[in-house]
Amino acid sequence: MKKTIEAESIVILTYKDPHAAAFNRLNRAWLEEHALLEDGDRKQLEQPRESILAKGGEIFIAVMDNEVVGCCAVIPHEAGVVELAKLAVDARVQGHGIGQRLTETALAWARRRGAQKVILLSSTKLQAALRLYERLGFQYGPLPAAPGYQTADIYMELSL
Repeated sequence: MKKTIEAESIVILTYKDPHAAAFNRLNRAWLEEHALLEDGDRKQLEQPRESILAKGGEIFIAVMDNEVVGCCAVIPHEAGVVELAKLAVDARVQGHGIGQRLTETALAWARRRGAQKVILLSSTKLQAALRLYERLGFQYGPLPAAPGYQTADIYMELSL
């Protein structure tokens, strides 16, 4: 039985190095469960400071009772475009809006930095995530010729 989670019990923070292990663990859980883990993911999970933050990106961390229960990254691409990536919520607390709060926090961050478009690459294996993106207004588009992830079969974007 899942416990009830009050929205105010979740705090969204920006990434600090002590969050590295949780960021890696939470994302590896869903990537491995769906057989989607690849080299590009490993680099982001093992070196988030170099592969995300040093590029001007940000990672948001959801904390409940001093435990990291979710995360989401934003990675700048060309001018005005950012990628939403590595959205993960601990299986024990899924279904309580944590993924939506993380995504909305990431979108607000992108807006404040002048992004006009948020893109994401995903997989048809991730139906709950796709439904979240649809609810938030993301639109499906053609998969880029070189998407950057071998396992990606979905491309979505949101105009800000």
